[in-house]
Amino acid sequence: MGFKEIFEISKPRIIVLLVITAITSMYAASKLIGPELDNLSLLHIIVAGASASAGSSALNHYYDKDIDPLMKRTSTRPIPSGRMSARNVFIYGVTVSAASVIYAAFTLNLLTAFFIALGIFFYVVVYTMWLKRLNSSNIVIGGFAGSAASMAGWSAATGSMDLLGFLVGTLVFVWTPSHFWCLAMKIRDDYAAAKIPMLPVLVGMQKTSNYILISTAILLPYSLILYAFGLGLVYLAIAAIFGSLLMIYHYKLTKNPTSEFAWKAYKVTAPYLAIIFVGIALDAAFHFRI
Repeated sequence: MGFKEIFEISKPRIIVLLVITAITSMYAASKLIGPELDNLSLLHIIVAGASASAGSSALNHYYDKDIDPLMKRTSTRPIPSGRMSARNVFIYGVTVSAASVIYAAFTLNLLTAFFIALGIFFYVVVYTMWLKRLNSSNIVIGGFAGSAASMAGWSAATGSMDLLGFLVGTLVFVWTPSHFWCLAMKIRDDYAAAKIPMLPVLVGMQKTSNYILISTAILLPYSLILYAFGLGLVYLAIAAIFGSLLMIYHYKLTKNPTSEFAWKAYKVTAPYLAIIFVGIALDAAFHFRI
């Protein structure tokens, strides 16, 4: 079991995205709500958030060890390729996940530890173990795992959870379906081979592209309405520009619902979340409203 394999089962791209949502939420909360951000607390949320994401991703690898060999995209993962034993992946996943919650409880606060635990629970139990193989709503409901990262960051700064913090966190939940369904369209054949009831497998590419457009048509006004709850004009401009860009690409996807164009749409949808949360942090730093 080498560093390369541990790195792979930890899903570093997901770690980066979730840590960005956590630290930008934490920074924004400290500026908009208070108290002033403690740099050590920022380090603590990075360690706790990265550990929670790595541990839960490893448990996702462990639980999916029977279907990963059936899909081209996942067939070379450490467990199906024999580079790591399932037992070692499970031990790593449980240990790192538990450590992240305990670490947050001691270095930050109990509410932050709760949101970190909730994120792990939603990703591992609700999404991976329960809904993924059962229902096409799998990714919709499972998307709350990402919201928990933002809420953990917010509560790490304030010690509480207010309405704005909840609504900012829910942005992740609202963004997730269109993001993941674009990827599901790209790798539809993989999911079909493994009998995973992702939306493109069940309803086809055209209907999925329509659902993506509807999802984005909900995301855009939802993101803009956060101005009414306390965010400022910097955020509003960023949300309007990048939300409109998503709408354009997802409208084009309905006219060309192929795996090739879905991949192009995915590459626009994927960075949206990081951009919007950096926008929230910039808005808090240069906060003004009319």
